[in-house]
Amino acid sequence: MIQITDRPISPEDVVNHAKTPDSGCVVTYVGLIRDNSRGKSVYSVEYTDADGKAAERLNEIASEIGRKYPVNNVVIYHRVGVLNVGDINLVVAVAAAHRGEGLAAVGYAVDLFKEKLPTAKKETYLDGTIWEGH
Repeated sequence: MIQITDRPISPEDVVNHAKTPDSGCVVTYVGLIRDNSRGKSVYSVEYTDADGKAAERLNEIASEIGRKYPVNNVVIYHRVGVLNVGDINLVVAVAAAHRGEGLAAVGYAVDLFKEKLPTAKKETYLDGTIWEGH
């Protein structure tokens, strides 16, 4: 299951969507907006679906995880819009029979997210300056 939303993400909801009866664990990654980046204090971060293909790319990531690792379910929620320090921007939950596969799969999923997602990112700093990129 993939979801792109402009609303706050509940990690508990993501875990509940990931659970399967044949799984011994659900391993999660919760990404947060931190208070500093590039040596500056962060005020907010804005994510936008730059090319309209974020859902497609997230589905590709989930499929690749399923091919590469023996997992039972992959759930990815990504938040877009303006987020403040401490807000959750990404939750990846992988259900697996065993923790080793789940841990490896979650790490790989986050790496793929950073590499493949076409989300545009705009950081606004407390000093009023702005950085834009991916």
